[in-house]
Amino acid sequence: MTPNEWLLDETRKWVQRARGDLRAAEMCEAELPATALFHCQQAAEKYLKAYLTWHQTAFRKTHELQELAAACALIDPALQSALDPAMALSKYAWQFRYPGAPYEPDAQEAALGRALAEQVRADISSRLPPATLS
Repeated sequence: MTPNEWLLDETRKWVQRARGDLRAAEMCEAELPATALFHCQQAAEKYLKAYLTWHQTAFRKTHELQELAAACALIDPALQSALDPAMALSKYAWQFRYPGAPYEPDAQEAALGRALAEQVRADISSRLPPATLS
C-alpha cells in the first residue's frame, strides 16, 4: 500500500465510523435521546478527526470538539465559523452517560443534536476528496 493509499484508507475509516454514529443517532432519536446525543457528538468528533487525518495533522485522544475544530481551522480558517454551532455537542460525550445526569433530554433535543452533527458532516465532507467518502 502506498502512502497515498494508506492516507485515503485511514481517512475513509474515520468517515465510515462517523456515518455509523449518525445512523445510530437517527435510530435512537425518538426512544433513546440521551444515547442519540452521545452518537451525535461521536459523529462530529470522527468527522473532524477524518479531516485532520486527511491533512496529516496529528491530534491527541480527546472528545473535545473545540480542540479538534481549532486544529481544523488552522488548515481552513473558514471552518471555525462553520463549526461553531456544533461545539455544543461536546457535552454529550459525557453528560448523559452515567447516573446522576442533570436532566433527561427529549427527542427534540436529540433532533437538534443530529442536525448539528449533520452540519459537521456536510462541512467536512465538502472539504474531503470524494474517494474518502465512499
